[in-house]
Amino acid sequence: MPIRIQNNIPVKEILERENLFVIDEKRAIDQDIRPLEICIYNLMPTKEETELQLLRMLSNTPLQLNITFMRTSMHRSVNVAASHLMQFYYTFEELRDSHFDGLIITGAPVEKMEYEEVDYWPELCSVFEWSKSHVTSTFHICWGAQAGLYYHYGLPKRLLDKKLFGVYSHKVRHRKEPIVRGFDDYFLIPHSRYTEVPAKAIHACKELRILAESEEAGILLCMSRDGRRFFIMGHPEYDRNTLRDEYNRDVRKGLPIEVPKNYFPDDDPTQRPLLQWRSHSNNLYCNWINYYVYQATPYDLNEISEKNWEWKPKE
Repeated sequence: MPIRIQNNIPVKEILERENLFVIDEKRAIDQDIRPLEICIYNLMPTKEETELQLLRMLSNTPLQLNITFMRTSMHRSVNVAASHLMQFYYTFEELRDSHFDGLIITGAPVEKMEYEEVDYWPELCSVFEWSKSHVTSTFHICWGAQAGLYYHYGLPKRLLDKKLFGVYSHKVRHRKEPIVRGFDDYFLIPHSRYTEVPAKAIHACKELRILAESEEAGILLCMSRDGRRFFIMGHPEYDRNTLRDEYNRDVRKGLPIEVPKNYFPDDDPTQRPLLQWRSHSNNLYCNWINYYVYQATPYDLNEISEKNWEWKPKE
């Protein structure tokens, strides 16, 4: 949240130079405030677990958020009760005419498939296109991020030699971008994926700005230069035991899987995992909600438009 100060206090200029968000008395009086409308397009099979993880992240902002869950109508979920979907989820067709301040598109366990082979790919493309004119800012996670980079910028993914699995260190780039405000120079985030969008391709895309990168895990976080789209290749929303549960699941299935890197003490899967990413993950979601949703969205959601849109704090 911004801090409110007197109009002409001398420290205002210093705070602004340090990239701290401040508003003077006049701007505070002129601001219109309402609850933010956030849509979560949940593509994960374990929907209730993903709901809990994302809501934990979003609950750290002092702003009031109205959450709407969206599901695909082109894929039958077998890991969640139909009654849960009917009671708490909407389809894209039901939300097509709605506008949202923010949209989160989750990952999905389909990364080894070509995008066009995924049964709900046509619907996802419709959501990507709809978001241009109906959403202020969209946050794409893991496979959702790879799919978004492919749809919006034509960047293909490639299969890794083995699963990238564990907790990795990332270096902050472009520190003045508000999305990484408050981050340390290096920070940890979990990854769990078999594919990647090559770092070279993302670096070469002039429409994107890279915000965090790892020597081991590649690019973690990038954004469109207008602030309307964010792509994170890892899982900042993961709970302490998520990687453990994925590891045990694959072991039970007899799949080739290594112990998650930098996760268990002494790499011993019988020990309690270390939780090393929560503070930066909370910071990431709070920064997105504050700077690129709340500060940028119009008071009247119907004013969201694809044309002539430029990120800037609300006047």
